[in-house]
Amino acid sequence: MEKNFPDQVNAALATRPAADTRPVLLMAQDEGRFGRISLPRACWAPAGVRPTVPQQMVRESTYVYSAVVPALGQMTSLILPGVDTALMTTFLRHVADTFPNHFILLQLDCAGWHQSADLEVPENIRLIPQLPRSPELNPVEHVWEYLREHWLRNTCFATLEALIERLVDGLQALAKEPDRVKTMTNFPHLRLVQ
Repeated sequence: MEKNFPDQVNAALATRPAADTRPVLLMAQDEGRFGRISLPRACWAPAGVRPTVPQQMVRESTYVYSAVVPALGQMTSLILPGVDTALMTTFLRHVADTFPNHFILLQLDCAGWHQSADLEVPENIRLIPQLPRSPELNPVEHVWEYLREHWLRNTCFATLEALIERLVDGLQALAKEPDRVKTMTNFPHLRLVQ
């Protein structure tokens, strides 16, 4: 039987060593796939003008791993070539190194690489799985929507490297807007630990 989220938070906090006095950060994490297959989206055009939108179907993609601190509007991301346990371990190390002075409770989905026995979780991170098949509970999904809408919409990329450069630009720009990140990600259940 699934525990409710506050019980999972309390259980994760109970595993923190008594001597660990670092502040607690409640974070959410997800991976998003971005590729060179484009889907035309609605766009503005002057009255009487029918807009043309480029489209391509190239089966190349990359993955963005992101973690957000909704209460603070902070985020950290890595662009990696795929999704698996080794790459997830790399990203968890990145999160731990980015927030070394915090004890991190990290909400994530139930992907196989998040639950693998081979996953190496840093000492200052505890993983909190969300309900299966419930992406709407993960605030990082809004980061993917934002990138697709504001940075990738109606754009074709000549190479995968060009797509990655655009993703980097979008992620860096969003990371510089903590108020926007808060607005997009600060779900009520993530306000349990402040």
